Amino acid sequence: MALIRRRKQPEDEIQQQNPDPKPDEDDDKEQRALKKSGKKNYSCVDNCCWFIGCVCSVWWLLLFLYNAMPASFPQFVTEAISGPFPDPPGVKCLKDGLKAKHPVVFVPGIVTGGLELWEGHQCMDGLFRKRLWGGTFGEVYKRPSCWLQHMSLDNKTGMDPPGIRVRPVSGLVAADYFAPGYFVWAVLIANLARVGYEEKNMYMAAYDWRLSFQNTEVRDQTLSRIKSNIELMVATNGGKKAVIIPHSMGVIYFLHFMKWVEAPAPMGGGGGPDWCAKHIKAVMNIGGPFLGVPKAVAGLFSAEAKDIASARALAPGVLDSDLFQIQTLQHIMRMSRTWDSTMSMIPKGGDTIWGGLDWSPEEGHSISKRKHRKNESESEVREAAFANYGRIVSFGRDVAEAPSSEIERIEFRGAVKGKNVANNTCRDVWTEYHDMGFGGIKAVSEYKVYTGDDIPDLLEFVAPKMMERGSAHFSYGIADNLDDPKYAHYKYWSNPLEMKLPNAPDMEIYSLYGVGIPTERAYVYKLTTAAECYIPFQIDSSAKDKSEEGCLKDGVYTVDGDETVPALSAGYMCAKGWRGKTRFNPSGIKTYVREYDHNPPSNFLEGRGTLSGAHVDIMGNFQLIEDVIKIAAGATGEELGGDQVYTGIFEWSEKIKLKL
Repeated sequence: MALIRRRKQPEDEIQQQNPDPKPDEDDDKEQRALKKSGKKNYSCVDNCCWFIGCVCSVWWLLLFLYNAMPASFPQFVTEAISGPFPDPPGVKCLKDGLKAKHPVVFVPGIVTGGLELWEGHQCMDGLFRKRLWGGTFGEVYKRPSCWLQHMSLDNKTGMDPPGIRVRPVSGLVAADYFAPGYFVWAVLIANLARVGYEEKNMYMAAYDWRLSFQNTEVRDQTLSRIKSNIELMVATNGGKKAVIIPHSMGVIYFLHFMKWVEAPAPMGGGGGPDWCAKHIKAVMNIGGPFLGVPKAVAGLFSAEAKDIASARALAPGVLDSDLFQIQTLQHIMRMSRTWDSTMSMIPKGGDTIWGGLDWSPEEGHSISKRKHRKNESESEVREAAFANYGRIVSFGRDVAEAPSSEIERIEFRGAVKGKNVANNTCRDVWTEYHDMGFGGIKAVSEYKVYTGDDIPDLLEFVAPKMMERGSAHFSYGIADNLDDPKYAHYKYWSNPLEMKLPNAPDMEIYSLYGVGIPTERAYVYKLTTAAECYIPFQIDSSAKDKSEEGCLKDGVYTVDGDETVPALSAGYMCAKGWRGKTRFNPSGIKTYVREYDHNPPSNFLEGRGTLSGAHVDIMGNFQLIEDVIKIAAGATGEELGGDQVYTGIFEWSEKIKLKL
């Protein structure tokens, strides 16, 4: 008994010294209590995994149901709700007796054509001839840094980096769909097939849209291939001339081609001065940025546009934070600034076309005023219509709206940029703001407002390496004398204000584009807070009109257009610059303006709609497709109905004082 008492004594002492239960005992008790109560103890990781699992399960279930249901089910439901669908344009034209006649050539725009890998670094092993651009974009998520490296061009030459070869996909599949389910040319191709077209009389003029236009010939002989294919199609279709259908940047790419093909070798294709007259019936330009787009300025200046500014307004701070050390906008800027093609869309014509500090061709116009706005008060109409569109970039809303006499500007050209203030680690994501210094950033902001004349100089100041490459391939001015020998150089061939149309009086040129959608025209900027590897300029998403019908929203002034290209840029040349015999159109090629008023789908089952005027969705617009089929089947512009206009494009054109 004494022994037992001696053994128990230390336990009692220990219990007295440690009156609280052990942590393990607490956990055991808690687990037993949870078991008795029937509750489960979930950690944060468990909850996240459960949520992701549920989302994936629901997604795969919906995907299975979508693929399992009959293809006609969405149309059946839509017709039950809104009535029967009209016949597709191809079916309608076939019933009207139209048949394939002229061969057609598609010229895709920027970013819509697929690019595939032919040679790469070790991180791209196993991806030979797999799409790096277009398709599912799976490689972006698997290896983003490697993907960025392979999608970028050499920052000095604008050509392939060492050890990398990315090339355009060939054939109609190059740009029929941008991604699974997201059509570009597919709907138009399918409707042309209804009236008898097939690959022998349809050709997709795919090219590497990242390169400057002349470099597509230097590296890939793309222009020569287009020339040969058009000649072959004309020869194998009984001598019938081709109908060319460019879209977006493809419009100015084909302008370049028309000068290249007739220019003497080695700079040109050596086709002679009558090549276009012999081989082209009509050029039907869809959503063409003939005179450039302000959106290109925002993209090159700060790697953003209206969509980024709107996202900032909805979720302030998210895009500005360095989340997980992923500097998304900086990477986009580094990559896109190596694509020389982006510089082809910088606004052309300066203040003469785009307006100055106190005027613009579209002043006094608003989309809401044009479309169904009859009951608003006079003050609301004034506010909706007020905007100094000529001030393409303004630092502060007060500067954007102030009388020009009250704006004090300090010249930025030739300003001392200062020392390199960024950390060397920025080399992974940076291009040229890394070298500007606070002096250069301050000089840009103190000039306060930039018009069309200032934009090329602004981009030259903030991105001299990029613009050094660009200025060798593109020009943004207005020719005084088109007979000057200097305009025989290829850098002028994609600027309609510095080149003559070919001598082809029987050819027709169309400008087909959507209207009725707010489209970027000018921007309100602010300086960002200094941080490591930051972009110093940012659209001020807090700048907006008080009225919802105003032209300023999230720091972006909008005008009528197709969401990407303002109607002024898409329509001016066909409305006035080339209308009749002018110095830009000496042979008097007939031109037509065909606008398509945007009508969004009535319900989600209609997809992207059959009457859309949006920049890419218009490729599925039934009215536009019917117009294309009629011209390809042999009709003329007069038989099509001539001009079709909803905006004030002819009135705006009269305000532009350009020598014709």
